[in-house]
Amino acid sequence: MRAGSAVGRRARRAFGVGLGLAGVVGSLTVGLAAAPAQAAPACTAAAGPYQKQAEKFLKLPVDGRQSARDCTAIRTFQTVNGIAPAAGYAGPVTWSVMKRQQSTGDRTSCPTNKGRIACVDLTRQISWIQDGGKRIHEPVPVRTGRNGYETRTGLHKIYWRHKNHVSSIYHVAMPYSQFFDGGQAFHSISGNIYSPPGSHGCVNMRPADAASYWKLLTTGDDVLVYGRKPGT
Repeated sequence: MRAGSAVGRRARRAFGVGLGLAGVVGSLTVGLAAAPAQAAPACTAAAGPYQKQAEKFLKLPVDGRQSARDCTAIRTFQTVNGIAPAAGYAGPVTWSVMKRQQSTGDRTSCPTNKGRIACVDLTRQISWIQDGGKRIHEPVPVRTGRNGYETRTGLHKIYWRHKNHVSSIYHVAMPYSQFFDGGQAFHSISGNIYSPPGSHGCVNMRPADAASYWKLLTTGDDVLVYGRKPGT
């Protein structure tokens, strides 16, 4: 009887442990299934180092103090331009993007006697398209070659286009590729256009901008690259 009782007790303990483990696993499964998506960062109440500049750019009252209205406007700008975290803080990345957008592009740096031409300003990391003296695509942010892989300056021509190109060197997708100089091309990227240190020579673009360039440009169109990217 004692041996049987011992066996019975061991069986009951094993059964209890099994139920306990099942309960823990079940709780974890329910918890994981019910876990909400990661919430967006809270809107910061702190004034960033470029608070006044951001207020002026966004046509807000310029007082250098962060308000709920300021934070909402800055946060919206960050979200639209893919700046993370989009918390409404007027930091250096946000201000650098605003500065690029402040400039409408220097028409004197891009020739007006070439017909349709895509202009790439490495210094300001922007690009636009003009046809003669008329701008037909407003400046957009770009990400050009990093140190050691600089986007080559000079006057080039688009010589090959491949909408669904995949790099044979880096094995990454390069949608809307328009090649203009020895393997360097306009193309879209899925990541953040503002992320350092830069590309391997191509002119990286946001998907919507690259798609717009694809519609406006064609083989034989000119591309002028000038200036120097900061840090190269």
